[in-house]
Amino acid sequence: MKLISSAERNQLFESFAHDAFHLELRDDYSVPVEDGPYERWLRGEPDDREWFASWSELMGRVTGTGRTVRRVRVVTEPHSQYIRWEHTLTSANEQAGERIRWLPRHLLPAGLGFPLGGSDWWLFDDKLLAVGHFDADGRVLGSELIEAPSAVAECVRIRDLLWGIATPHDLYEF
Repeated sequence: MKLISSAERNQLFESFAHDAFHLELRDDYSVPVEDGPYERWLRGEPDDREWFASWSELMGRVTGTGRTVRRVRVVTEPHSQYIRWEHTLTSANEQAGERIRWLPRHLLPAGLGFPLGGSDWWLFDDKLLAVGHFDADGRVLGSELIEAPSAVAECVRIRDLLWGIATPHDLYEF
């Protein structure tokens, strides 16, 4: 399987036409750019969010053209420390133009199975998937690009189902 880097995946945001959707299923992410800011947050230190600027600028540029970027974060309650930190950052995601909803794992529909081995994925224009792969320590290895119609169709179905039942960020009780 060929994996692309996070930087290569981010280039997909420059070329999609209408909608990008991210399904997040993990309660902890080990993304190198977040290591320092997360550790500072754990110590109660301030964060200038400079490390977040490139993502924020990308999202502002993309959504400023009328394209949508959405996420559903499926989370375990009680929340992990990482999810608590992520929640404090979500207003910055939304200010950049993303729309984010939260779904407690225990509220998932009974019997729901996740495609692609339960991995996180980005879905671009209902045509292309960028499926996240992680090592045993939760570090991002890269994304696998998938265009198989059956996989894409299943992810479209899951996206539509979860987006409809997830709670918008500003209404989610933390």
